[in-house]
Amino acid sequence: MFGTLSYNKQKTIIIVSFLLIPLALLATFTYYPAIKLIYYSFTDWDGYSPEKPWVGLANYREVFSNPDIFKVFTHNFAYFVMGLVQNIVAIYFAVVLNSKLRGRNGFRIMLFLPYIMNGVAVAFMFGYVFDTTNGSLNLFLNNIGLSSLAQTSWLGTEGLVNYSLASTGFWRFMGYNMVIYIASLQAIPRDIYEAAKIDGAGSFQTLWRVTLPNMKAVIQLNLFLTVTGALEVFDLPFVLTKGGPAGASQTYVQRVVDTAFAFNNYGLASAMSIILLFFVVIVLLVQQLVLSRGGDK
Repeated sequence: MFGTLSYNKQKTIIIVSFLLIPLALLATFTYYPAIKLIYYSFTDWDGYSPEKPWVGLANYREVFSNPDIFKVFTHNFAYFVMGLVQNIVAIYFAVVLNSKLRGRNGFRIMLFLPYIMNGVAVAFMFGYVFDTTNGSLNLFLNNIGLSSLAQTSWLGTEGLVNYSLASTGFWRFMGYNMVIYIASLQAIPRDIYEAAKIDGAGSFQTLWRVTLPNMKAVIQLNLFLTVTGALEVFDLPFVLTKGGPAGASQTYVQRVVDTAFAFNNYGLASAMSIILLFFVVIVLLVQQLVLSRGGDK
């Protein structure tokens, strides 16, 4: 069969054959569910009834007219703030551990290990850390003389609960960001550093004028992942607080899940999911605009 075909046609057949199964899987498990999600967002489906009443834009109007739905986005702010701190600390450790520090590989492993741990297991572990009476954090604070802070309910105080949960994400994902930044640092040509040293640049000037500009693309990627991750937080508040106290730690994704599975309103939950997708796209576009400004100068 192949003997009668030209080389270009044979190459095309082979490429298509290799791509057929991945594309079929992608269409089945990604594009088809996405199309169905968009369709459900225009219906009043309860999740199990064969009838799916068409309601048009009613679900979207409900989302934008109900202040309680958008209020939960304020709970995600703590994750955004902690994510920015996480990236700054990750860059610091990446710079330090990319040097000729003795034992740097061991430190890299220790900082990266939390990332490979299961998210639910991490949540349960930090549940013991933040426990009010027997938690290791309050015991530590009491032992160093901060007894006034040792009585704090880290997961039961509305102003603290989201930052406590976000600090758990900081502990888990900082090492992952650090590894990405180390890879970016190792891709920077050494000639640039030698030229900066010859020009008399100090350590801070080298970091600010040489290292960070050459890491811009990777920093941009990590910031995008940080922002989208802050918008899509689910596992930590779901396992540790169930959205409490009094809904103070409920995130937007938790609200979507509750709308679908607790209240059987799959149409409204689908509309909320589509709106979250648009928010992520808008965040990406704004970030590209802000971080790319002046990039060609």
